Amino acid sequence: MVSLLPRAPCLASSIPKPTALRPPCMASTSAAAPAAAAATAEASASRPPRKLPVLLFDVMDTVVRDPFYHHIPAFFQMSMKELLENKHPTAWSEFEMGLIDENELAKKFFNDGRSFDLEGLKACMVRAYEYIDGVEDILYSLKQNNYEVHAFTNYPVWYQLVEEKLKLSKYLSWTFCSCTVGKRKPSPDFYLHAVDHLNVDPASCIFIDDRMTNIEAALSVGMVGLQFKNAEVLKKDLCSLGVEFAPVHEGEIQVQ
Repeated sequence: MVSLLPRAPCLASSIPKPTALRPPCMASTSAAAPAAAAATAEASASRPPRKLPVLLFDVMDTVVRDPFYHHIPAFFQMSMKELLENKHPTAWSEFEMGLIDENELAKKFFNDGRSFDLEGLKACMVRAYEYIDGVEDILYSLKQNNYEVHAFTNYPVWYQLVEEKLKLSKYLSWTFCSCTVGKRKPSPDFYLHAVDHLNVDPASCIFIDDRMTNIEAALSVGMVGLQFKNAEVLKKDLCSLGVEFAPVHEGEIQVQ
């Protein structure tokens, strides 16, 4: 089922058409303003209308399997419980926000300051990165139908490692990463930043995430929110909101 709270817009008819976008505010006292405005209007008229809704995807455990829960404890030869007890409580979130670099992360990753093989950790994570079953098909189909798709993720600069291995940019833009924006989910400011950057009404954005806390934050600013369970459920949920899917034929994705 679609995982929406009661206050969330949950019908396809609630997603505004392109004409509902907020127009950019422009003002000029220049004598050339009328001609410039006419040229802008002509250029806008020649462009196809923006296709809505805009889709914002969390990445870890929504598009890509997160190594944190299995591979990283094994790398450190710890149980998850031991890892949580020994790691610094804020070092990773600081890294995700871009407040510290990877060398500073290595110095404070553990509460007791112990050293570890940073490059080995990165290699372990890269080996573990893989698409969640069925999600690449969804992203491919959305791109074929010309939907605007963006990453909306809490992740450090190591998102570049994900990109190098899986080439997510074939399907989405790495527009909203916590390490470059300096904000993290579930802060409402992060969501409002996305709305302002995209120049779109919040109700024209569908946000997909595996964590309900992050969904609730999206709903609080007026976005549509879907909790990711698996690819099959996600496709049904998106279809229920009027999102159209291009057919994906066997072997088609691999040759892109």
